[in-house]
Amino acid sequence: MYPTTPDGRYFVVKQQLWRCSNPSLPAAKREAFVAELMSARRAVKEAKRAEDAQALKSARARVNEAKIGLGERGPVWW
Repeated sequence: MYPTTPDGRYFVVKQQLWRCSNPSLPAAKREAFVAELMSARRAVKEAKRAEDAQALKSARARVNEAKIGLGERGPVWW
């Protein structure tokens, strides 16, 4: 587990801050976003392997949407 800031909003990896997921998300919603995030990351890997620029763009958009849903990007949850 990575150390977090005292306010619990960020965790630290290699001296860089990364925003934590929204802790108030219901468990079912969090699980759905995490499942979508993992699926989208696999799609990024597959698109890179296939050298398919359009699929890569689409997969990266899916990753971004999942991270926004988790609260890791976009409007802050605090």
